[in-house]
Amino acid sequence: MIGRRSAANGAHFAFTDRWGGVSAVPYEELNLGGAVGDDPGAVLANRALAAGALGLDPARVVWMNQVHGADVAEVEGPWGDAEIPSVDALVTTRRGLALAVLTADCVPVLLADPVAGVAAAAHAGRPGMVAGVVPAVVEAMTGLGADPARIAARTGPSVCGRCYEVPEAMRDEVAAVEPAAAAETSWGTPAVDVAAGVRAQLARLGVRDVEDAGVCTLESRDHYSYRRDRATGRLAGYVWLDVESSRGAAPGSPAGKS
Repeated sequence: MIGRRSAANGAHFAFTDRWGGVSAVPYEELNLGGAVGDDPGAVLANRALAAGALGLDPARVVWMNQVHGADVAEVEGPWGDAEIPSVDALVTTRRGLALAVLTADCVPVLLADPVAGVAAAAHAGRPGMVAGVVPAVVEAMTGLGADPARIAARTGPSVCGRCYEVPEAMRDEVAAVEPAAAAETSWGTPAVDVAAGVRAQLARLGVRDVEDAGVCTLESRDHYSYRRDRATGRLAGYVWLDVESSRGAAPGSPAGKS
């Protein structure tokens, strides 16, 4: 169910795989996406199962309406009856509040500065990476007191550069913005490596603590891949900060917020 989980000084990161849920074919099993045609009751049950496996209250997990852009929303708590914003990144200073990002080939980017008490989640597909969603979310974090040198970043399962074939003109357009994303498939055709582009952007922003899941969604049958299956579910990445963690917090920092 939880394909990969890690922690760093009071910050928690987790990525799901496709197993351990209740969804039927073609969404089997742990589909967490609510806009892919799956039964809404199954999606809610899956979100509760995933949250429970992580020790989270599903009502305290915040989702977004992802649109392949670069807008960021600051989050104070669950949306409740409010309309879920159409953004591709969330940032919060609320400890114990989990932020979630949905993917099925795009790169989920989870970030946290536990000292400042700031966490963020971003959805970086090819359009979002080119549009600058990663610089935008890091800028939002620094505006809330985070230091790029302290930020821990984790990128989850996504389609790799060996498999993400694109027309040559598209690769050139992406490379003009982010040269590190230019790639070639394992069969010798033009490709884009979005995860490599994200890592390069993080490095230029001063984020050094970066770890990648090392899983290609198209190659792995344990993960959803839109490029492989079209009608399929969505994986999720989760990030949150310990409620009572103030390890290394500087005086006056927002580490004590709850």
